[in-house]
Order: sequence, then structure tokens, then C-alpha cells
Amino acid sequence: MTLDQILARLDIGEDQDVEFKCADGGLPKSLWESLSAFANTEGGTIVLGVVESGDQHEIAGVRTPSRLIKAFWDSHNNPQKLNAPICIDRDVSVASIDGKDMVIVQVPRATRTQRPIFINGNPLAGTFKRNFEGDYRCTDIEVRQMLRDASDEPQDAGIFEGFGLADLDAATLKAFRNRFGSREPDHPFLALDDIELLRQLGGWRRERVSGRDGLTMAGLLMFGAERSLLDASPHYHLDYQEQLSDDPEQRWTFRLTVDGKWAPNLFNFYYRVYPRLVDGLAVPFKLDDRATRVDETHVHEALREALVNTLVHADHQSSRPITVIKRRDAFVFFNPGTLRIPREALYQGGVSDPRNPSLQKMFQMLGLGEKAGSGFQKILRAWREQHWMIPFVAENMALEMTRVWLPLASMIPGDVERELRAVVGDAYSSLDELGRVILMLAHRFDEVGNADIQPYRGEHPREIGARLKQFVEASWLEKSGHGRGTRYRWPKQPVGDLFSQQSGGMEGSQHSDEMSQHKQGSSQHKVSPAQHRTTLQVLADRVRIEKRTRPEEMRQVIRSLCAVQPLSLSELAELLARAPASLQNHYLTPMLKAGSLQLLFPHHPNHPQQRYRAGESEQQD
Repeated sequence: MTLDQILARLDIGEDQDVEFKCADGGLPKSLWESLSAFANTEGGTIVLGVVESGDQHEIAGVRTPSRLIKAFWDSHNNPQKLNAPICIDRDVSVASIDGKDMVIVQVPRATRTQRPIFINGNPLAGTFKRNFEGDYRCTDIEVRQMLRDASDEPQDAGIFEGFGLADLDAATLKAFRNRFGSREPDHPFLALDDIELLRQLGGWRRERVSGRDGLTMAGLLMFGAERSLLDASPHYHLDYQEQLSDDPEQRWTFRLTVDGKWAPNLFNFYYRVYPRLVDGLAVPFKLDDRATRVDETHVHEALREALVNTLVHADHQSSRPITVIKRRDAFVFFNPGTLRIPREALYQGGVSDPRNPSLQKMFQMLGLGEKAGSGFQKILRAWREQHWMIPFVAENMALEMTRVWLPLASMIPGDVERELRAVVGDAYSSLDELGRVILMLAHRFDEVGNADIQPYRGEHPREIGARLKQFVEASWLEKSGHGRGTRYRWPKQPVGDLFSQQSGGMEGSQHSDEMSQHKQGSSQHKVSPAQHRTTLQVLADRVRIEKRTRPEEMRQVIRSLCAVQPLSLSELAELLARAPASLQNHYLTPMLKAGSLQLLFPHHPNHPQQRYRAGESEQQD
């Protein structure tokens, strides 16, 4: 985080990826909770030397930065305080503002094998995560989920005590043999009995040290009967939904779930769901009775990969369900567990780190799924060929879940453009490509974050963030969360502009001449409030984002804003992100005297509807 970004955050306050701490008496004890929380979530920045006064943050500085940094490294490298070092030398630095020093600690996100990062030698009591409200202590379930992912041991290799062949669905195992035999009729595995076949697939295992021998998690998940699956994992749940109705009261038009009517193992779920996923696709294809890759289009291949990946990479010991949704505009896949590789590596391809390698092998024996990390590349290829919007993958670190969204829409189809225009009005014509893409993504994906937009655009994340903030203030998007966890969604209904009520409610004959003058001026501008709002925000952005602005530039921006429409002190303060009193004393009053601004009601300075408008003089001093 740069010095300018820190100054900007001092005005905004703390959020999910920034934490300010005083450090007047040395290292605060809460620093280690924040460090653990940042490392176990998305990373973040801790700034030492900032005090909180009410809703404001002020730089107090630290007395001896070198001593503070030494104390930090002494504890950071002490396994009794922090279980594993997470920062390196370049992550800790000193920044000075007006002679006051601050110590800045950049905390990286921990890798899969590093998590959980915990304090005081106790993972169950000392593991923290970060949410919109600050640091919180993780539950035992969250800690165990991180510990499972940290291990290099396959999650599906564990042996279930007391389970055997009787816990498998015989029809499922027979169907697997038939499909496998149709694809590989001479394969030697086909000559084996059921236990030996399962052993070769990873569904049955013998531990060499203890001598234990039995059914594995992979074997039960792939072939298990319903009661046995629920006995082994009470939270086991599979859910497929088709949401194809225009009726908002109808949540789904078809649903397949664990309901006692079928053997809900992964094999059966795949072969029941896949034909329904591809049914009705507006692309030609030819599919044999095995639903495998014969004369298929790339779209069908992509959906197959997405479905198999959801089943293979899920954390099946989680209490969260696997959910697949078919909509008119998208296919959506939810699976418990976060990504085991960075999201950038997923989009680039070539890297594979399966959570359940035995399950992956079982599907591959049927010709389903890729092993070399190319599965998601096939999805991207198919969507690009159709000129559809790029699929995106989002992680929910708090819920430890991953969502894959495959949209069935061109970048900005006609119906979406009409809906965008309905919300932003005439201002849509003045939006640049970045603005339109942001609104379109929020419309199509229900909710997006800054990182979700970056694959579609070349702008810096800071520029994207500024535009998102602008759209929230214009009521074109709704915001939830803070920092890197901030999400933006399409508003439930169009919302009026912040400034649309500024000329309403002005009564009293004593001001009739001034009001007539205002009405006459306003009648020349038949522009929608939303368009005014966008214009104002664009003009104010350079001052709002860059907190240190030259006085002459600030005066120029203020006059430009008031030339668009008369603005009140509070409206100017909001647009420019400045304190009203400071703005009035340092700029507005001098500009009134210079003639570069005028009062809307010059004879009544304290009028409740008082506004500033651009004067005839352009002199700024």
C-alpha cells in the first residue's frame, strides 16, 4: 500500500484489508490477531501509529520505529507467538508524514499449506479471520477445514471404519463397470472382483503400517447408498436446480436432491445432471448413450468439465452442500472448499492440485475430467468461441466456498442494454466502455467485486474501484461489505438521484424573483438527474481520489461542478470528500468574493435552499 493510499484510507477508515493501530506504548497485543486474520483471509495492511478519534483517524506516529520493528520481528519469528512466519523483510516499512513516522506491515495471504496461521500455540483458540467488521476467532469447524486443506494427504483416501461392500449401491457399481467396459473393453481392471476393482481405483485401501483395510471416502462417495452416505457424513448433500421460470414465486422448475428416491452418490448425480445441463443448448451436438465425448461441441465439453470439477474438487467433509443451478442466462456451480491454487493460475492453466485424486481417477476412467490442469482452459475456450461473457470464479473465504459462473450471454446484448438505460437514463450514452462493462457484469452475475472485473479490463484496480464507488453514489449499484470483500449488485429497483430533490419545497413569496431566476436557469437544462450526477462525479474524481490537491486545481474543479448545476455546501463536501467547514473557509468564501462563484439567493445567505453556482468571473484568486 502506497503513502497516498494510506492517506486516502485515513479518510475512509478501516475495512476488510486495512487496520490502524496506535502503538504508543509499543506493539499492541491485538496486532497478532489482525495478522492472523489477514493471513487466513485475503491479506491486508496493518498501519502502526494511527489513533482513532470518534469516526476519524489521525496520524500520531511512533516514537522509535526501529525498536518497534525489532519487537515485531522478534515475536513474528517466535513459534510460541506465531506458528509460522508469514511476512518477509520487504513487508515491513516506515512511512513519514509531516515528521511523524508510521510502521506499515503488509500481510500476505497464506498459501493452502501455510494455513491456518495462529497465535499463542493454540490453533483452536488462536486462529482468526477477517470480515467486514474486523477480526473474529475461527470456529473449530473452520480451523479443521484449513488443517485438512493444508495437508498433502488426499482428502478422499481415509478409511471408514465399519463400512464395507454392503454400504455401496450394487446398481451403481454395475453401471460403472458397464460404462468403463464400453470405453475400455480390454482393460485388465474389468477382470477383478469388486473389492480389487475398488482398490485399483482408490475406493478401497490397506494402510501399510497399521494393516487396516477397508472402504475409503472416495469409494463411498462414488458408489455409496444413501443411508450409508448420511451415516458417514450427516451433512452430505447434493442439489441440482433448474430455475427456468419467469414467475418469481417459483424458485425452480426442476430439482434433484437427496430425497430417498435414488442412490445420491456422485456417479449417479453426474449422469442424471449432465444430460439436463446440456438439454436445450442452442448449439448443434451429437451425444451417444454414454454421455461421453463423441461428436460433442466445445460447449458440451466445457459443461462436463465444470460438473466433474465441482464434484472432484469439493471438500466433502464440509457442512456446505454441492449445488448446481441451470438458469436461462447462466450455469452456476457451488462447491464447499476454496481454491487450492491461486485464481490467476486457474485462468492461466497448467497447474493441478486435486483435493480428491481418487475421485478424479474414477471419473477419468470413464473419459471424464482432465488431469493436467487444462480443464478450465477448455471452459474458457468454449465460451470465447461463442462470444459469451468470460466465466468467472469467486471464493467466499468466510464460508470456505467456491462459485463458478458460466454466463450464456454476449457481452452486452440488446435486452441488457435496455435494462441499463432504464436505470442510468440518458447518462448511458456518456458512459465509457469500462462503465458499461461494470454495470453489465453486475447485471449478469448478480454481484461482483473489483477482482471479478479485472479479467475483462486492462485498467488498474484502483481505477475500477473508483468507478464502482461512483456508481454506488449514483445509486446505480448497491454495495455490501468492505475492502477486498466488497461486493456490488444490481439495485432492486431504480433509485432517485441524490440531487433530484434540491429544487423542491421552496416556498414563500419573498423569494419569488430569486426563484424565477433559478427556474429560468434550470429550464435550459433538460438533462436527467442521473446524467448530472455522473457528470459531477467525473469532474470531482481527480480531487476526490487524489487527497492532496493544489489550491488552484481545487478552485477550478469547484467552479466546474457549480457550472453543471447549483450545489449546496453539503453536496460539494460529499462530491469532493472534504470537510464542509474547511471547504467553506478556504475556498467557497474567497471564490464568492472573487466573483468566480455566486449564491443562488444572494439577498438571503442563510436560505435553507442556498446553493453555489458558477459566476461570470473565471478569476480563481
